[in-house]
Amino acid sequence: MNIRDIMRSAPVMPVIVIERLDDAVPLARALVAGGIRVLEVTLRTAVAMDAIKAIADSVPEAIVGVGTVTSPEQFAQVKAAGAKFAVTPGLTDELAEAAKLAGMPLLPGVMTPSEVIAALRHGFDAMKLFPAEQAGGLNMLKALGGPFPNVLFCPTGGVTLDSAPKLLALPNVGCVGGSWLVPKDKVAGGDWAGITQLAAEAAALRP
Repeated sequence: MNIRDIMRSAPVMPVIVIERLDDAVPLARALVAGGIRVLEVTLRTAVAMDAIKAIADSVPEAIVGVGTVTSPEQFAQVKAAGAKFAVTPGLTDELAEAAKLAGMPLLPGVMTPSEVIAALRHGFDAMKLFPAEQAGGLNMLKALGGPFPNVLFCPTGGVTLDSAPKLLALPNVGCVGGSWLVPKDKVAGGDWAGITQLAAEAAALRP
């Protein structure tokens, strides 16, 4: 499965921060039950790597990926944990090479036209616009569509349930990244039914 296939598997890719390892599997199951299969677990906590392995082992329906990859060494680690793809906030030559060596689909982060060109030179034609809201959001994506008609974007950062439909309507947007599917209070309280409902609303954004 390449990164474009992964992006098209669900309209919203939840950006997940796991604080407690015990939350990982029930959270993943709740999202999948609502129709959201592509999960980006960020490497922002001490339990993130174990959470990725737990989801990969226990929720086979999920396409679990890893976010906030910032060093080349992490690619081999997350692949061993069972991650199916990786997402970076930006792109360097070293990160691009490490992703290729690991044979892992990568969604590299970009914010400017120059960064888009650099990513294209490395062979990537699907990218994360990050941080999307600060980068110009909808208008920025429309502008990038002119010089880069063949690039597919996943805007992430500041995207909401209200703004997602307009973004998804753009021809150069494959999916959006969103943390609103996994609100901290619902995760902390174990409100998995509530998260399934949020996932169902997100899944319905694209028939």
